[in-house]
Amino acid sequence: MSKIQPILIIVSAPSGAGKTTLCDRLLDETSNMVYSVSCTTRAPRGEEVDGRSYCFLSEDAFVSRVEAGAFLEHAIVHGHHYGTLRETIESAMANGQSILMDIDVQGAAQIRDALAAAGPDDPIAGHWVDIFISPPSLEALRKRLEGRAEDTPDVIEERLKNADAEMACADAYRYTVINDDLNEAYKRLREIVMREAGGEA
Repeated sequence: MSKIQPILIIVSAPSGAGKTTLCDRLLDETSNMVYSVSCTTRAPRGEEVDGRSYCFLSEDAFVSRVEAGAFLEHAIVHGHHYGTLRETIESAMANGQSILMDIDVQGAAQIRDALAAAGPDDPIAGHWVDIFISPPSLEALRKRLEGRAEDTPDVIEERLKNADAEMACADAYRYTVINDDLNEAYKRLREIVMREAGGEA
């Protein structure tokens, strides 16, 4: 199992591009890496645990943190607030852990802007990397989504439309990994993280 210097790893991808599989494998094979736990104002679902699945906050508590500038990024999705506290990232890194953030392109752009404005002495600003996971093409993504047989044709069309817009943002990321072959894509992702974090094999 590899060990790396503490950094923030931001990963974005269209739905169906294989991001979750790649990120889970990276976590499994890196000893001092954890997933970022977001905050939300929605109620817990199923077996979700506060502090592990999400940090569940009241509307007032979330808004007060927004006003205090506590979030690196935040957004409203389907009527609920979601966001990542700066303290979550700083605390993990201070404890020697890299933190892996699975986030959409809008959230990644917010973080990029916040870290660019933070200056070189910021504990996160000099220690992060952003990576976009892309399918080889929209047609390949269509085949994957249809092959999963989890979505209706209308939902697949909506996912493809969103994917097209998300893939147009790939140039804003420091790296793009094309997931044409899962093992090769993982090898590339791991190489990027190891290089950026000064990893030990």
